[in-house]
Amino acid sequence: MHVTASGNGTPAGQVRTSLSAQAREAVRQRIVDRRYPMGSRLVEREVAQELEMSRVPVREALRALVAEGLLELLPHSGVRVRSLERADVRHLYEVWEPLAVQASRLAAGAVAAAAPAAVDLDALRACLERAERAAGDDEATDEVAAHTAFHEEIVALAGNPLLSRTMEQLSWQLQLLFGMRAEPAHMRAQHADMFRHIAAGDIESAAASTLLHVRDSRAVAVRSLFGDEASLYTED
Repeated sequence: MHVTASGNGTPAGQVRTSLSAQAREAVRQRIVDRRYPMGSRLVEREVAQELEMSRVPVREALRALVAEGLLELLPHSGVRVRSLERADVRHLYEVWEPLAVQASRLAAGAVAAAAPAAVDLDALRACLERAERAAGDDEATDEVAAHTAFHEEIVALAGNPLLSRTMEQLSWQLQLLFGMRAEPAHMRAQHADMFRHIAAGDIESAAASTLLHVRDSRAVAVRSLFGDEASLYTED
């Protein structure tokens, strides 16, 4: 006998999973756009009230976000939004840099190996245009989302499922990091360079421009988060 949550025959477990996914997405977005600031404690009951949901899917969502690294468990009970320390940023860039460079290599290689105009670059181009519009309108949240989507589209073009799954685990942590720093105009220009080299099928130039971009991104993150020019390898 199946237990259903409504008269439409949908199993209660499926409904709860769907609600949990909705809650996870809503809390993620509030973390990224800083409605839930770094270090703030999230109370399950209060989050459930805000989202107008029961506490069960919210509890599942918070547990999932702890596993993703956006939240951390408090010593006795509850969770809080993770505060990024210098070591956290260092670890993230140590992983992201080689993966981002390899993604651009593979994406450019896919273009080079395909028949002319056979690779659809419209989604990647649209990310650049969206970021420029958001910057012009001073819409920081949408600009962050556009920059994250740009890197995700490069991974999709790379055509490597294992790379896609690995990068998916980093996506929200990167978006959180991007949202906590200003995005200088020259970094948008670097995205345009990356696009140009990928579209041309120029593997080495795509890799080199991506490496430059990621290392500039790291420098900007250090300045924005820690207010200095010190290396990420400086002891805390």
